[in-house]
Amino acid sequence: MHITLPSLSGAVLIYLLVFARTGAMLMLLPPLGDANVPSRVRLMIALALSVALAPTVAAAYPTTAPKNIMQLGVLIAQEITAGVMIGTLARVIMSSITIGGTIIANQMGLSYAESLDPTQHGQQGAVVGNLLSMLAVVLIFGANLHHLAIGAIAGSYHMIPPGSSLPTGDMAELAIRIVSSSFALGFQLATPFLVFGFAVNAGFGLLARMMPQLQIFFVATPFNILVGFVVLTLVIGTMMSLFLNFYAEQMAAFL
Repeated sequence: MHITLPSLSGAVLIYLLVFARTGAMLMLLPPLGDANVPSRVRLMIALALSVALAPTVAAAYPTTAPKNIMQLGVLIAQEITAGVMIGTLARVIMSSITIGGTIIANQMGLSYAESLDPTQHGQQGAVVGNLLSMLAVVLIFGANLHHLAIGAIAGSYHMIPPGSSLPTGDMAELAIRIVSSSFALGFQLATPFLVFGFAVNAGFGLLARMMPQLQIFFVATPFNILVGFVVLTLVIGTMMSLFLNFYAEQMAAFL
């Protein structure tokens, strides 16, 4: 079967362009775009969302067939670019929990133990960061905040209307705000561990000066890990509450 350009008009063209934007966003949009979500599941979600969304945004798309393959490629490239831009910014929001987990792992002495992080598209990360990332995904679905990710797809048509030039200034300002907020939250989540780490290291540093013959490393490392897990047990609920509030607040910018 051959599909010619004149046949790409009306509903067929609209569904194709909507799927291009939706599919590009779902590759990156957390938590639906995480690497542990099977590709077929993401494809089916993208197709379902495209079918549901196309009638509501049909007026924003051209209904006539493109004159040549170049025009069709430009239309598809614009939609994919819009989807990737918004999906990348949403992915940065999710990275805040990974930043906090990496700082915590460095403070506890577990940064040398790295494993595959399924929420970061196959990249390796510290074990504490992986734990917090997977816990964040579970809580997002448990709190029904994944609806914000679906709403961001519809909201992208207000931020970047089809066929219009990319609002580079507004997108750059939004990117700066999201990146700075994500780093700030990561350090905020790790603050209790930085405080106890300073106290522990200062105490063992004083002990090393008083008892030079003592092998401080072999004493301090297990103690640091033990205290770190105790602190993590005490504050993990507050940490995840802060992250969920941050996730909901930042994702609301795409609606």
